[in-house]
Amino acid sequence: STGAVWMDRNLGALETANSSTDDVAYGDLHQWGRAADGHEKRSSVTTSTLSSSDDPEHDDFISVHSSPYDWRSPQNDNLWQGVTGTNNPCPDGYRLPTEVEWQAEIDTWSNPDATGAFASPLNLPMAGYRTSGYGALSYVGLIGYYWSSSLDGPRSRLMIFDSGTAQMISAGRANAHSVRCIKD
Repeated sequence: STGAVWMDRNLGALETANSSTDDVAYGDLHQWGRAADGHEKRSSVTTSTLSSSDDPEHDDFISVHSSPYDWRSPQNDNLWQGVTGTNNPCPDGYRLPTEVEWQAEIDTWSNPDATGAFASPLNLPMAGYRTSGYGALSYVGLIGYYWSSSLDGPRSRLMIFDSGTAQMISAGRANAHSVRCIKD
């Protein structure tokens, strides 16, 4: 509806969603700003050792228990910025959407909630997320969490939806959420 071209599925998904709780369409869960290095797999092991570089050189989910809730120390605000952005996990010619692009999509939905998210051309499933503290899966099949490339101080912006709402919020970058890529 907005004229933007999006991938037909979440990164790591086997197929386009057939329902908002279609588990083969959930895909991977990425920590904000990290490359697709294996950490995004729902069953990746965890470590509590923060990375001091943009490439942790391992595929572990980095668990974080204190502010600013980022897998990288010091933080790097320049990750995932555009199609040539550092650690862009999207295929060639694609990138993470901005907060403005997500909001434009929400504004076209029949309902600003999970029903509208799935009924939209994006067919967005409620894939849940992995918590920053322990890497535990949460709200799978109940809430959709989708990263944007936009920042909010030490946090990053994401679009969430459930049975009652769809909105943009901020979260710590060590949380792992779905990624839906948009064509540049």
